[in-house]
Amino acid sequence: MNKKKIFNDPIYGFIRYPHEVLYEIIDHPVFQRLRRISQQALSHYVYPGALHTRFQHALGATHLMCRAIDTLRSKGIDISEEEYEAACIAILLHDAGHGPFSHALEHIIANVHHESISLALMEYLGQDLNKDFSLAISIFTGSYGRPFLHQLVSGTIDTDRMDYLTRDSYFSGVAEGIIGYDRLISMMHVHDEQLVIEEKGIHSLEKFFLARKLMYWQVYLHKTVISAESMLISMLNRARFLVQKGISIPVSDELAYFLALPDNQHLEIHKNNFLENFILLDDMDILWLMKRFGSCEDFVLRTLCQRLLQRNLFKVISLRQPDTQHLLEERRHLFEKKYQISEDESSYFFREKEECLKGYEQGTDEVSILLKSGGTTFLSQLVPGVVYPDESRFFYIYPTD
Repeated sequence: MNKKKIFNDPIYGFIRYPHEVLYEIIDHPVFQRLRRISQQALSHYVYPGALHTRFQHALGATHLMCRAIDTLRSKGIDISEEEYEAACIAILLHDAGHGPFSHALEHIIANVHHESISLALMEYLGQDLNKDFSLAISIFTGSYGRPFLHQLVSGTIDTDRMDYLTRDSYFSGVAEGIIGYDRLISMMHVHDEQLVIEEKGIHSLEKFFLARKLMYWQVYLHKTVISAESMLISMLNRARFLVQKGISIPVSDELAYFLALPDNQHLEIHKNNFLENFILLDDMDILWLMKRFGSCEDFVLRTLCQRLLQRNLFKVISLRQPDTQHLLEERRHLFEKKYQISEDESSYFFREKEECLKGYEQGTDEVSILLKSGGTTFLSQLVPGVVYPDESRFFYIYPTD
């Protein structure tokens, strides 16, 4: 019986789910594909242990969803079994739409947000399994009449963020990401159908926001990770350029489909075999391209593939001094002269990139606190220092040849 199936998770220990349909989804090829989608793209170039997958993350987030709903039920919140099941389906499939290397290649493989593809895959799986996923879809999109269920899937303190901060911290070895998910879940409540945190959980919330900020700058937006992922993007862009110039590149049929798409083309997910090709695409397609073309004739593609395979990464500086751009232009001209390449070709090696960490703002991202008196207020009213603005950093990426 599937209901007796247990997953041994390195973070949460033995976990199981209360609904049979969750196991049917997990066993489906569309979900099994997430085993071949890395959670942190090329972060393992800096943190060798960060090799976990979207599959693991989805299982963990669903486990936290079960714990959150059980906690709310224990506090007298009426949540039907249908709502419970639908919320679990929504979180289990919330990342099904990620392409190879997750966020690193989002809008590069296809100019579509992964959440839009996740929604399409929910509809696809519902039809394929002959199940009614309409309630799960309405919770996922936020159109269901009980907002707290959507907030548990996609909100400021959702189970998605709780798992990825905990899991990414665990596998990268960066202790700053530890958030105390147990305490946060135990402090959850519902007030006027909105998710709130009890007043006793304020300090856990402060730690959550600080951990998120530190993980972004220390792990997700680490300058060496940015270098590796920028090179990966350049590699895909060069492969697309060659394909669209009519140069034959022996890649998988599904990757060939996406390389043939014009840049920034508005895509309709339900047309032109988009989903059929997307669910066959994973990290292996990109890794095989990287390995195969480390010896091709094209200088740009060959060099990028070789350097990624050998971890011979470009240098990254984040200074924005008046003479920085001038010095980079000098380097670029020397690079072009040394390798006898054009300005267009050198553009794959010299890049500028802006990264932004979204802050915690009053109004849009506010977490409501349930006071001991029974009323509610926003977290920023109790802890003014928790509000911080968006923070942007500029990076210059170039080879040191």
